[in-house]
Amino acid sequence: MSFLKRKNTLFVCLLLLLVTACNTGSPKATSTSSQAITTGTVINTPTPTNTPLPPTATPVPSAATVNGEAITLEEYQAEIARYQAATVITGTILASDTKTVVLDELIDQTLLAQAAVENGFIVDDALLESRIETLENQLGGAQALDTWIAENGYTIDTFKTAYKRSIGAALMRDQITAGVAETADQVHILQILVPTQAEADQVYASLQSGEDFLDLVNTYDPLTRGDLGWFPRGYLNQPAIEEAAFALQGEKYSPVIHTDVGYHVLYLLERDPEHPLSPDARRVLQLEAVQAWLAERKSQSDIQILVP
Repeated sequence: MSFLKRKNTLFVCLLLLLVTACNTGSPKATSTSSQAITTGTVINTPTPTNTPLPPTATPVPSAATVNGEAITLEEYQAEIARYQAATVITGTILASDTKTVVLDELIDQTLLAQAAVENGFIVDDALLESRIETLENQLGGAQALDTWIAENGYTIDTFKTAYKRSIGAALMRDQITAGVAETADQVHILQILVPTQAEADQVYASLQSGEDFLDLVNTYDPLTRGDLGWFPRGYLNQPAIEEAAFALQGEKYSPVIHTDVGYHVLYLLERDPEHPLSPDARRVLQLEAVQAWLAERKSQSDIQILVP
């Protein structure tokens, strides 16, 4: 069965005050001014001194902006390094599109954290420090946390920025996943799985000639009887199997279905419109709910990618 299951923008405002001196004179003053001109006397007027403008802050390079909020280039590059290091430690295969994977995750977290704020959840300094204290205790103290921060390529400031965002994102994820019901329309399916078309045709011909599926399945899978168990829509990683399973009515078998794992004939044992979800099935549906939320949120957001 396992092979079928899923798995700130810095804004600087410069205010310039332009002062113009306007001299208003009496008739005598006017006369003196005129006399000076006619007698050739030169009156020197001081030249206004320009006040130097303060230097403009240099913008922090960004990898992307999400609704005006920057994901810095420094953070993005550091996250790529952490991702690459993690694949070495865990022995997993490094994704060919590592940069895309990392940036997508940073964008997703930013979208979730922004939504958390919109929903009234603010990660203020007091909450952040409380969470950091909890993390310290889990790791064995402040020194252990400092070591972890350094080993993972953070500074204390970049760590706090990332941790603050992750707290907000986690809360929003919890709100989304809580909306997934604990029951769903589900089917209980048996299958006969064979490696070739010829064998599958033989199975189907036997069923067509009247052989009982429950007897035949024992021949091909005496250990588990091809039991796929109960599952809802969206649980299997083989859409063709799922579609065929939910198309069955009563105790009937399906036509031969070809997937990348072989050839299948399915049999419907039971169907329940409100069957309790297994913990694994609910986790899969919760993950799908988060991905659907993110897809919708992205379609409504201004996301600018600033790196190749």
